[in-house]
Amino acid sequence: MIKKLLSALIASVAVVAAGPALAAEITGAGATFPYPIYAKWAEAYKATSGTSLNYQSIGSSGGIKQIRSKTVTFGATDAPVKGEELDRDGMVQFPAIIGGTVPVFNLEGIASGDFRITGPLLAEIFMGTISKWNDPKLVALNSGLKLPDMAITVVHRADGSGTTFNFTDYLNEVSTDWASKVGKGAAVKWPAASSVGGKGNEGVAANVRRVKGGVGYVEYAYAKKNNMPVMAMQNRDGQYVKADDLTFAAAAAGADWFSVPG
Repeated sequence: MIKKLLSALIASVAVVAAGPALAAEITGAGATFPYPIYAKWAEAYKATSGTSLNYQSIGSSGGIKQIRSKTVTFGATDAPVKGEELDRDGMVQFPAIIGGTVPVFNLEGIASGDFRITGPLLAEIFMGTISKWNDPKLVALNSGLKLPDMAITVVHRADGSGTTFNFTDYLNEVSTDWASKVGKGAAVKWPAASSVGGKGNEGVAANVRRVKGGVGYVEYAYAKKNNMPVMAMQNRDGQYVKADDLTFAAAAAGADWFSVPG
């Protein structure tokens, strides 16, 4: 399951519209997922070329709207644009970076990688079916941990997000309940009774850190930057895998790039 999760949540795509030659400033907008590396690239590019790169981290949906209206040089999205839409709007797209989206949580005394979860149980948490951290299903998976009698607060994206699209696509694959009641998309109706939204990966990370008992999903760089504990996901072999650069690289190597839309 971890391979499916990582391969589904792995690529941020750059989308470019046909137009005039680049000006003295390159402008981009879109997914918050790639923002950390785009910021570093922008700094390095300006130092060597003198050309500024201004990237607005506003979410995939916002980025696609701006590139379609040609108010920016390029857009970025975690969910690829369909081929017919590219043709209609005179755009091209290509993979720009590889990363991974991970489930993060806020429980005192539990370190990153120590809390175990399966795909179906992760779906139950985000549906609100599992609403407490000491739920018997979670305790059974984590017998070595002292899980508190504390409510789970689901933290999700409040804006249109490619990260949300890919995360819900994964939940759609591993849970028939999720598929029939919630589905997948850049924005969905989150069913958990106790939930809070955050704008961008930054907002989700901030809210998970703020809310005791919170659980959310962010790009791995945001988890590392904020020292957030990450869940260990069960893979197809029944092993629990900790998120790191090696597991992301392995998922990328096994990803089916030819079935991606566009």
